[in-house]
Amino acid sequence: MSGNRRSAGILRLLDRKLTVQERQIAPPTQRRLYVTALVLAMVGAGFFFLILAEIQQKIDIASVDAPVNSWFANQRSSAMTLIMGVLATIFGPVAMPIIVVTTTVVWMVRARHAWRPLLLAGAMLTGVILAQIISRLVARPRPPLDQMLLGGDSTYSFPSGHVLGASDFLLVGAFLVFSRHQHRIAAVIAGFSTAVAGILTQAVSRLYLGYHWLTDTLASISLSLVVLGAVIALDTWRTTRAAPTLDTKPSTGHP
Repeated sequence: MSGNRRSAGILRLLDRKLTVQERQIAPPTQRRLYVTALVLAMVGAGFFFLILAEIQQKIDIASVDAPVNSWFANQRSSAMTLIMGVLATIFGPVAMPIIVVTTTVVWMVRARHAWRPLLLAGAMLTGVILAQIISRLVARPRPPLDQMLLGGDSTYSFPSGHVLGASDFLLVGAFLVFSRHQHRIAAVIAGFSTAVAGILTQAVSRLYLGYHWLTDTLASISLSLVVLGAVIALDTWRTTRAAPTLDTKPSTGHP
């Protein structure tokens, strides 16, 4: 009997965790979320394909790649290299999956529902798949080996996996955490400002260490906007319901 009760308790817990908690919002707010998602996805996709076209033709935007890398190479110092190396490790292919899994598990355990942590994990997995597919299709070489400060890397350069991972984690995480905040607008602004600062820092790290071109990092940020737009649209569709509008017409006194 105790085993049956334990099994029933586990099933109830799983059912509660996997149930999506719905929230009512005003119809204009719901529409703004969908419009925001669409704009982010379109802007991100537009910039990504523009950058892709530029690097394939080696004109305009892509022409700044070599000068930017040369500038960063001239700014190197022992202390700065240590800091940039730590940043590269945090968002690298070993530490980043550990951070994502740990965040997802802890969030699922502590949260009443598992929708948001699972959505974050799904966004991160989507970013990894996109990076792997695109890098093989484009097959863009990295900067010269003698520019790389932490050892040679012969994998493809476009897009930057480090920057894409950081962007997805910080942008999607900021939306999922702060979109439910009581003071939503102020919280979202603060959360996304922090996310942007983290993304730019990681992009600078990859350029400073000599592993990517500027356009690699810009393409990664563009892809993250597409992923963020998809997450906002999916979360809005799955969790929000338009709040009923109050009938403000005066009563006529008739039934």
